[in-house]
Amino acid sequence: MSARETILAGIMANQPLSQKLPVVRVNEMIQYEDLVSQFKIILEAIGGACLEVKDHEELDTILQELIKEKQVVLNAINPSQTLVRQLQTDSLESLASIDMAIINGSLAVAESGAVWVSEEQMILRILPFITEQLVLVVDRKNMVSNMGQAYQQIDFSEIGFGAFIAGPSKTADIEQSLVIGAHGPKKSMVILVG
Repeated sequence: MSARETILAGIMANQPLSQKLPVVRVNEMIQYEDLVSQFKIILEAIGGACLEVKDHEELDTILQELIKEKQVVLNAINPSQTLVRQLQTDSLESLASIDMAIINGSLAVAESGAVWVSEEQMILRILPFITEQLVLVVDRKNMVSNMGQAYQQIDFSEIGFGAFIAGPSKTADIEQSLVIGAHGPKKSMVILVG
């Protein structure tokens, strides 16, 4: 018997007994009285920022203030934008020029500071990960306490791709050195509307 066969036979002979998965009661999971406050605390702790606006008119004003001159901004909230159509047909190299992406999110999770974004909202799968600055816009009423509640609200049978995005890109090594913007957005902001 080869070494490979010996190892595999040993693994097969020492498998743990099957056990039923535990029943997870979402309502017994972490709950927060003030979802927005908790969301902000977590998001800021992981390097992101959060703004609250009362309506879409105020949102438009804030977005205009965020967009600086000569920046390449892809506003996925308004997919009729010329730049969106152009980037969909251009080569992937043209995506590297995007300074800021503005994307709608479906729901926000207070427990983790994360926002769920589906492929449809991203316009391009790579968009929230290749931009220098990411702005996610979420309706305030679409906020839940925990990830269990978030998963209950997402119909995965209808989604080809999606992601929970929490703050800017970051990585840390064993020396406990945290690097923000290592392999994705250097800045991330969530704007809660309503």
